[in-house]
Amino acid sequence: MPALADVAARTFALACPPSMTPERIEAFVADVLSAERFADHVTDPGRLVLLAESGTEPLGYAMLVDGEPSDDDVRRAIRHRPTVELSKIYVVPDAHGSGAARLLMESSLAWARSRGAAGVWLGVNQQNERAQRFYGKSGFERVGVKRFLVGGAYEDDFVLERPVAAHD
Repeated sequence: MPALADVAARTFALACPPSMTPERIEAFVADVLSAERFADHVTDPGRLVLLAESGTEPLGYAMLVDGEPSDDDVRRAIRHRPTVELSKIYVVPDAHGSGAARLLMESSLAWARSRGAAGVWLGVNQQNERAQRFYGKSGFERVGVKRFLVGGAYEDDFVLERPVAAHD
């Protein structure tokens, strides 16, 4: 779990808008992305945590959550059920362009398909244009908006979704 927590701590700020304070980012990492939280996640049968590595060097990770979303805005927005949430997918800056994110995405979609999901959804900060381009290339479309709590304050996210087909 330390490798996952390390990658999470190194990459979370990349997805945050420039206006987010370092204190809020640090609070989120401590509360949500600690080694202890990842230990819980990897033993949860409704989740999958993937770690991309080159040799022993962690490049990025993804986490998926099987099941109906708890957020009312997301439940109203998504169109494909049953669904899986792509909760997290991050790659360290040195691995951008390496194909690690694409491999994490392919593995994520394969797992969703193996769970019988008709769709995959995610939330992405409305100011994170780099991620939105990647998700668009991966077949995701904007279907709604939601709020995301980070360090005691809310951020505005887009809800993106894509169908999962047998040929993905």
